Amino acid sequence: MFRHSSVRLLRLHTLKLSNPIYKTAQLHTSTFRMSNNNTNEPYPVSKSELEWRVQLSPEQYRVLRQKGTERPGSGEYNHFSGTGVYNCAACDTPLYKSDAKFDSGCGWPAFYEAIPGAIRIFEDKSGGMVRTEMVCNNCGGHLGHVFKGEGFKTPTDERHCVNSVSLKFVGNEDKKL
Repeated sequence: MFRHSSVRLLRLHTLKLSNPIYKTAQLHTSTFRMSNNNTNEPYPVSKSELEWRVQLSPEQYRVLRQKGTERPGSGEYNHFSGTGVYNCAACDTPLYKSDAKFDSGCGWPAFYEAIPGAIRIFEDKSGGMVRTEMVCNNCGGHLGHVFKGEGFKTPTDERHCVNSVSLKFVGNEDKKL
């Protein structure tokens, strides 16, 4: 049903926001996304799937909104080592400090902890395995997965395996004083 609804919503993109059919479609897709992450709590940033499609690149939309995964080793931030903060690419919420980033060799950016309150975690049973999914606590965008107990010599022994397209780096020199 979601595929059918999203196709219908895309066909409605030329309608004005005042059209009641468009408003109903917006409500349907926003509610689906919230329930898709096993919670009935709304996220502070709530947009229709059409609005997300317009704002995000096709790859960002696939990963952040449809829980996709970028190819290992292909991400912009996999070997990046700037000093600053990694924000959510969808809503610009600060998620990770650069000093929590480490090289795990997994092909995706890895962090040992998020900024407190920045992410929500859920059990993910997709793909025939059980993992811990993490999403942005502000917009519900899919970030990646958390793995524990892998033996990395980090303060938490956690690996937050994050898709680069889910992130936007803001260097310390870019911040307003």
